[in-house]
Amino acid sequence: MKMLNITTVINEYQFNELSEDDQKLVENAKTITNNSYAPYSKFSVGAAALLDNGLIVTGTNQENAAYPSGICAERTTLFYANSQYPNNRVVTIAIAARTEKGFIDMPIPPCGACRQVMLETENRYKKPMRVLLYGEKSIYEIRSVSDLLPLSFNASAME
Repeated sequence: MKMLNITTVINEYQFNELSEDDQKLVENAKTITNNSYAPYSKFSVGAAALLDNGLIVTGTNQENAAYPSGICAERTTLFYANSQYPNNRVVTIAIAARTEKGFIDMPIPPCGACRQVMLETENRYKKPMRVLLYGEKSIYEIRSVSDLLPLSFNASAME
């Protein structure tokens, strides 16, 4: 038997420790949660993606009574960025979530489907995409999506 050891490094910050650009990106993710359509879960998620041309694009979760028909904020944002700005890679994506009581205390990780889409976006441009996960008490920085999905399915699996 052989044991594989997989290590993920996550940097933890307070909001005031972030760079001005990262603070702006997180604020965009927080603000866009107001556009979320979450009448069923009451869990509003916003994502803001910084493109390599300096533009920030945003998106939110959109629920549907037929749950599989909804979409998460991360995928809304990345699909928009990739379709409208196909020549501009996503440098960093920030994700924020709140309930009716306010923003969550600790960061939430993206779901599996979003991780897969995030990884595809990272692989598309062949450069790491940073991830900022916002919580009121803590912000996590992951330097590459591959750290969120270390045993990932990608194009090489189909060769």
